[in-house]
Amino acid sequence: MTENAPAPQPAAPATKTVLVLAEDALAQADVQHIVDMHPEDDLRYEVLVPADSERNFAVELIDHLSVGELKQAWHDLRRDVPSKPQAEKTAEEQVAETEDLFAAAGREASGIVTADDPLPTVQERAARGDVLELVVVTYPHAVEDTFHRDWASRAREELADLPVLHLYAGTSEIG
Repeated sequence: MTENAPAPQPAAPATKTVLVLAEDALAQADVQHIVDMHPEDDLRYEVLVPADSERNFAVELIDHLSVGELKQAWHDLRRDVPSKPQAEKTAEEQVAETEDLFAAAGREASGIVTADDPLPTVQERAARGDVLELVVVTYPHAVEDTFHRDWASRAREELADLPVLHLYAGTSEIG
């Protein structure tokens, strides 16, 4: 006589992660757009914000002028490049603000500050295997977007198997 051992229970599916790469703290509308893409799924959100301590004045000037932001163009030309500690502190605050918004939306989120070029961190994180997709949230950048040198375009090239969505901050527009 053999004993009937209980059938093994299937392993619970691993929680998938949505990477969110942002150049600034997200607005509530941005978080809602991201969460609404998978309303029924049990997902984690991992926010990546670069410590932006490098600036390209010419590109920033063209970006502002291309959308008629004359005052902002003048302001940006007159401000100093933040030191690395200043940039990291600002990015940490942006990560914390965004984590709070995901929590307010009832979603689990964590975040980290990356180097100026966030793509190596995105690649490392995606290599772990639990990443469902990458959502890049930026302001419009005329030069980078036109010549496909923006983060989303670069991520699509470097991470061919990972879906990448580019949203413009504060809007529902896709980049």
